[in-house]
Amino acid sequence: MFNIKKNSSTPLAKSQERFETLIGRQTEIQGTLHVVQSVRIDGKVVGNIEAPKDQAITVVIGPEGEIQGDVLASRVIVAGKVAGNIDAYERVELMTSALVQGDVKYGSIAVEHGARLLGLLLQVDASQPQVRQDQAQNAITKAKATGKS
Repeated sequence: MFNIKKNSSTPLAKSQERFETLIGRQTEIQGTLHVVQSVRIDGKVVGNIEAPKDQAITVVIGPEGEIQGDVLASRVIVAGKVAGNIDAYERVELMTSALVQGDVKYGSIAVEHGARLLGLLLQVDASQPQVRQDQAQNAITKAKATGKS
């Protein structure tokens, strides 16, 4: 009778991405997390999350997930909280429930209505990472120096 449409576009639903590493809701990790494969975080990480630049690794922060540190990966999907900078060489996705308190560097971006960002959005070109990184850092420094607190 009613045509209910399923929202299959959310990347947090089952997808082709395979997560060998899952950090559960009751888990808290302190320290830098070096990942060599995609990871989904539903718990808390106090420290940076780093993935090699030459590998297509996705870091997903689930709705219950919380990161207190920087996230560096090819793709970053946020549905929870990040208190730190995000550097996604390829793509960033901010879901409706996302709260990011930090600057976001990205190749491409998708932002759902309702996502919250307290920081700068800086698009970078992966083909010229060093030049773009320097320009991005200069823009951040300039914005912080001229910004009103």
